[in-house]
Amino acid sequence: MKLESIGILISLRPFSERDAVAHIFTRDHGVVAGMMRGAIVAKTNKPLVGQIGNATWGARLDSALGIFHWDAERNLIAPIMMNFERIKFVNCVFDLVKTLLPERESYSALFDATIKFMMDLPKSNSPFDDYLLWEMTLLRELGFALDLTKCSGCGRDENLNYLSPKTGRAVCAECAEPYKNRLFRLPLTLDITIKFLEKICDELGAKVPNSRTTLTHKKNS
Repeated sequence: MKLESIGILISLRPFSERDAVAHIFTRDHGVVAGMMRGAIVAKTNKPLVGQIGNATWGARLDSALGIFHWDAERNLIAPIMMNFERIKFVNCVFDLVKTLLPERESYSALFDATIKFMMDLPKSNSPFDDYLLWEMTLLRELGFALDLTKCSGCGRDENLNYLSPKTGRAVCAECAEPYKNRLFRLPLTLDITIKFLEKICDELGAKVPNSRTTLTHKKNS
């Protein structure tokens, strides 16, 4: 079996003194895990988390770990390598993708949104807002589309001050009155979206990555 696609190297974990297990978020096949031979000791063309390039994965059996051939084009996080605050956003994105996306299922819209987020991040004036837009794309791709355009009760597009935790749809002040203590207060924040992430993680038997909870605390500090 063979898979080929452009991708982002989102995780690299040593497997032996020479080799590493990698996770690559590809445009055509989603998250793919495999072995990278010699990744730990490479002197030239060394695989690094944050690189974008062409990935070829091959295995004799579909259930096997498989082996990567990795041809990196450039490192998307190189421009922010010394900006530790912005690196936290990248770590969060990669951790969520690895934790929440099933392997070998295409999420091309999320892949494109991830590329855009990383390309814009070095010059962004509002990285938290840009990250929030990315996370909304993640939630939509995983079946939790948030609709902030009109009231789920009456259809109006004014005074949308609340959000339903069950439907992810906005609720106007009037319709929300009897249920205010059970609704999220808008505007949308990372404290709200993490509640939806927690639901997804509970269904998967996983935990929200520490990089995401830390990001929420940072925003609130």
